[in-house]
Amino acid sequence: MDQTPSLSRFDDFYKDEKQPPPWVIGEPQPAIVELEAAGAIRGRVLDVGCGAGEHTILLANAGYDVVGIDGAPSAVAQARRNAAARGVHARFEVGDALTLGNDPTYDTVIDSALFHIFDDADRATYVASLRAACHAGSVVHVLALSDEGRGLGPEVSETMIRDAFGEGWEMESLTRTIYRGIVTAAQADTMEMAPGTVVDEPAWLARVRRLREESPVRPISRRIPDGR
Repeated sequence: MDQTPSLSRFDDFYKDEKQPPPWVIGEPQPAIVELEAAGAIRGRVLDVGCGAGEHTILLANAGYDVVGIDGAPSAVAQARRNAAARGVHARFEVGDALTLGNDPTYDTVIDSALFHIFDDADRATYVASLRAACHAGSVVHVLALSDEGRGLGPEVSETMIRDAFGEGWEMESLTRTIYRGIVTAAQADTMEMAPGTVVDEPAWLARVRRLREESPVRPISRRIPDGR
């Protein structure tokens, strides 16, 4: 991304429910469903950039201790309505992904289509924010549109993901998958598809583990005989 879109822009996306953005598909992403089915999600879970709440609802309904946060108040409001409509008790909060705080209590973080919206500077800030919210051993799952795609949204390369999660992280896996979206009028010409078409676009799925902080090496104090 040349510049990270403003939170107010995302807030506007969710205010118009008759013309939702391409990532609001009314169901969880297949890649996230597969992660849950494979047992890759555990402990206390953060769904960061939760949007309309599909993944938080999925996990809450399955009994996980999960909270969804989004910087757009209208997204959080929509997520709460979606959960209520399905009879699922799910927790949502308005929160900025760039300032998650220094309370490293999350065991698993789900990032579905958030990482790829950030420009270079904000991407580094975001990863630092994730690091502060995770403890040693925590796992972050990143689902991001690939630069091999056709323009459904912002796209990132394999190198961008690997470079972002450098010191303090271990890249356990980075694989190709798909990201499901709905073509809107804004993408119709570029993708040469009619608005409303459901598409499965190339995407990356990264599994990144937070490493333990290295303890500072302290000099060994030796008592020197005083000769007496």
